[in-house]
Amino acid sequence: MESTQSEIVGAEIGTLWAPGSTGRDKGLLLDAYACRAIELFCPRRSQMGSDERAIREVHATWIDAVNAGDLVRLLTLMADDAVFLTPGQAPLGREGFPVGFSAAHQQSRIRCISELEEVVIVGEVAYTLCRDSLSVTPRAGGEATELAGHRITLYRKQPDGRWLLARDANTLAPVAN
Repeated sequence: MESTQSEIVGAEIGTLWAPGSTGRDKGLLLDAYACRAIELFCPRRSQMGSDERAIREVHATWIDAVNAGDLVRLLTLMADDAVFLTPGQAPLGREGFPVGFSAAHQQSRIRCISELEEVVIVGEVAYTLCRDSLSVTPRAGGEATELAGHRITLYRKQPDGRWLLARDANTLAPVAN
């Protein structure tokens, strides 16, 4: 006789809820059970909405442009009032972005890998959370500096339907060797 998914999950819980388990063990077990139940009984979202797809495309295009040193492309992806927040630096607006970006690319080869972890859209505003790794290699020679951290980016939907970067804050820090 075949078991149902709920019987299997119940059996998993029964075998793990042993006498002598601590409250912490039981709490972790309940968390795991809730995740397993959601996985088994809640249908997965089958389609990504057009706004989410557009934001993911802007994110991917942004990373490609950073890696290519394509300042012109980056400027087309940001709002006129864009603000960038970087640890240890004063907030930087769109008007200051070209100078810093160009200087960085003239002095170094920059390679960014970005893993998009979350996209949340609320009306005409959205945010993304991603995990970034950055390798900065001096063009004059020398060892690369490796940075890693999270980045949160806020986007605003424009009247023409495009999503543009409005705010960006990162926690990039040197990776310990």
